[in-house]
Amino acid sequence: MNFVVSASSLLKHLKSIGGVLNANNTIPILDCFLFEITKSELLLSASDMETTITTSMKIESNDVGSIAVPAKTLMDSLANLPEQPISFIVDKLKHSIKLKTETGDYNISGQNGDEYPKMPKLDSQNSIVIKSDVLANAINKTIFATGNDDLRPVMSGVFCEFGEDRSRFVATDAHKLVRYTRNDAKAGNNSSFIMPKKPLNVLKGLLAGIDDAVKIDFNKTNALYSFGNVHLICRLIDGKYPNYEAVIPKQNPNKLTVDRSAFLGALKRVSVFSNKATHQIRLKVTGSQLRMSAEDLDFANEGHELLTCTYVGEDMEIGFNSRFLLEMVANLDCEEIIIEMSAPNRAGIILPNNTSNPAEDVLMLVMPVMLNN
Repeated sequence: MNFVVSASSLLKHLKSIGGVLNANNTIPILDCFLFEITKSELLLSASDMETTITTSMKIESNDVGSIAVPAKTLMDSLANLPEQPISFIVDKLKHSIKLKTETGDYNISGQNGDEYPKMPKLDSQNSIVIKSDVLANAINKTIFATGNDDLRPVMSGVFCEFGEDRSRFVATDAHKLVRYTRNDAKAGNNSSFIMPKKPLNVLKGLLAGIDDAVKIDFNKTNALYSFGNVHLICRLIDGKYPNYEAVIPKQNPNKLTVDRSAFLGALKRVSVFSNKATHQIRLKVTGSQLRMSAEDLDFANEGHELLTCTYVGEDMEIGFNSRFLLEMVANLDCEEIIIEMSAPNRAGIILPNNTSNPAEDVLMLVMPVMLNN
C-alpha cells in the first residue's frame, strides 16, 4: 500500500485533529493516527474513545487500505522536514511504514488499522445547521466558565439549547455563569444537549478561520459536527443541566456603566496586589466614581485605582474574585460594560452596553465574595 503526499499539508491536517489525542492512553493504538486510503483520498482519524475526528486530503495513490501510525513519531518527523513530497510505503503484513523523502528513508512501526476504534453511528438523531462564526463565538464566550468538578459532571460542559426562535449556550461552575444567546440561529424544534469541554476546545481550533455552515447531528448519547472535510463526533454528558434562569437575579436596581478597556486595565493592575488565595478585589461606587482596591495582609501589599463611571443606585461596596472578573470582561467585545447589582451578598450581572451584533445577547453572572473589613 503506497501513496505520496505533501509534507506540510499532511502536518497541517494532523495538527488540526491531534488535539483530541491523550498524553497517557491505556490502549496503545490510541497513541496513533488512523490512515485510510481510498484511491486518491487519504482519510485521517484521531480518537480518545470519547471523541473521534476525521479529515481528508488528496494524495497520489491507486491503493486501498488502512494503517495506524504512531502520532508523536510521525508529527516530530514531519515538523523537521522542509516542504516536499513524501512517499509512504506500507507493509500491511508487518504493519510497518517506510517514509521516503528527497534526502532520507525512515522506518516506523505501526499497528493494524482494522483494530482502530470505529466512529460510532448516529441513529434517530436531531439535526441543525449553524454558521461557523456563530458556533465559534458561542464556544469562546462560554467555555471559560465551565467547571472542573468531577462530582458534578454536567457543569463541566456547555449546555447547548436550540429553539425555533433562538439558540442558547450556557456554562457555569457555580461561581460564575455565562448565557450566550443568538437570535439569528434557529432550529426546527426544541432540543438540547451538554457538550464536554475537551471536544469543544478542539472544535474551537478547527473553526478558526473557517467560513462555512456547520451541521450538527445529535441524539441522547452523541453529537456529530460536520463542516468542510472535517467530522467530529463525541459522547455527550449525561444528566440534567441545572435551572440556570433561577440563579439570575431579576431585580438589580444599582447599575454601573464603565469603559471596558479602562476597567480591564485597572483590574489587571490592582489584582496583582490581591491575596493569592482569595484573589479578592473590592469595588466601591460613590456617585460617578469607582474605587477599585485589593490588599494582601500577609505581605502588607495593597493597590488602589480610581475610575470615572456612570452610576445609578445607592452607594455600594462589593467584593469579587478578580480572576473571574478578568475572564469575563476580557471575553466581551464592546466599548462599555454594565455591572448590575442588588446587594453586596447577591450575584453581580455583567452585560455589554453596546454590542456590534443586534442578534447577539450576552449575560455574565459572578458571585460575590465576603469582604473582610
